[in-house]
Amino acid sequence: MTAPTDPYAGERETTEGRVYTVTGGDWDEIFGSGDPLDEERLVVNMGPQHPSTHGVLRVVIEIEGETVTDARGVVGYLHTGIEKNCEFRTWTQAVTFLTRADYLAPMFNEANYCLAVEKLLGVEVPDRANLLRVIMMELNRISSHLVWLGTGGNELGATTPMTDGFMDREKILDIFELASGLRMNTGYIRPGGVSNDLPPGGAEQIRELLPYLRKRVDWYEGLLTGQPVFYKRLKQVGFIDVPGALAMGLSGPMLRAAGLPWDLRKTMPYCGYETFEFDVPTQTEGDCFARYLVRMEEMRQSCRIVEQALDRLAPGPVMVEDKKIAWPAQLALGADGLGNSLDHVRHIMGQSMEALIHHFKLVTEGFRVPPGQVYHAIESPRGELGCHLVSDGGTRPYRVHVREPSFIGLQSIGALVEGGMVGDAIVSIASLDPVMGGCDR
Repeated sequence: MTAPTDPYAGERETTEGRVYTVTGGDWDEIFGSGDPLDEERLVVNMGPQHPSTHGVLRVVIEIEGETVTDARGVVGYLHTGIEKNCEFRTWTQAVTFLTRADYLAPMFNEANYCLAVEKLLGVEVPDRANLLRVIMMELNRISSHLVWLGTGGNELGATTPMTDGFMDREKILDIFELASGLRMNTGYIRPGGVSNDLPPGGAEQIRELLPYLRKRVDWYEGLLTGQPVFYKRLKQVGFIDVPGALAMGLSGPMLRAAGLPWDLRKTMPYCGYETFEFDVPTQTEGDCFARYLVRMEEMRQSCRIVEQALDRLAPGPVMVEDKKIAWPAQLALGADGLGNSLDHVRHIMGQSMEALIHHFKLVTEGFRVPPGQVYHAIESPRGELGCHLVSDGGTRPYRVHVREPSFIGLQSIGALVEGGMVGDAIVSIASLDPVMGGCDR
């Protein structure tokens, strides 16, 4: 019986065993399938070093003149093995890896994973921890959309959204640093709650930021929405309707800009989102300009949610009471960085040998999670961010898999750009808002 051939790699037998030769897929087929009389056909690489492909994304495009006749995305240039690494760390340590996947939305990576772990554990976090998670996620949504606005505008030749967008994003990162000690990849949200409470005056600082952010969103819209060049570059470009979006698994602003008000905060609420008052922005045109309008309105709605959360923020614990799960949640920012509070160190080092042993075991070995598997999804800035966890009852995840909206969205590149101009391909890819760290993870 003849062994089946591998469609992705040629193979040959050697004295040391079977050797596989992995090639660049169908690249040779693309070049060899053209009509020699068709002189206008040209196959080119856009990326992975192209400045307008939102990171190390490679797009192989076939053009005739200035028209794109075929396009396919090639990913994997930023593969970091995050999911596999999580299998060799404790349940809490895995947060440090996952927060670096979609590096523009670290709070969402952390929250989604922790919600999945907590579902396996069967625990509920304190109300204050839930509200702090909501505040940080919605601020993170605004900061992520500001990067999308700035980079997308810069790719169209509009430098002001880039400089001002990053300037405003810094103010949100100041809040992250205030709460966690880090500006990005914070590790702030942990199984059972959050790493530590807001410092004195933290809630007031967030509240003072909200009017500024609302004013700035209005300013960006005044700058761009009616600008003729910006409007013509986005309008009727990269069209996709609801059936097409659903067929390709698109979610988030891509789906809502086509007319379907699907938002997991409303349809499958988590973290108490069902108790907040906010609207789900939608458009019906399904083009790049509609996605721009949806994301701009989402930033306003995020400000509404943060304001409501601040109003409800009552004193209380920020970590579950179960000491077999809860890592120390009273951290302090010292000269050597963020660490355990002096009170906690004094307790475990000078007052209780049992507390020291427990702390050592919890940090080095971790807690055990009952056997089972779970899938949990939240609404990230790019759409449905899902996390599938499998536990074998040990102190480490048996399997971690992330449903990344950037990875799902990039399969629609062909549908968005084929038949359009080469210059419009840049706009369409920017409207997807892909983050390659999350896509390749």
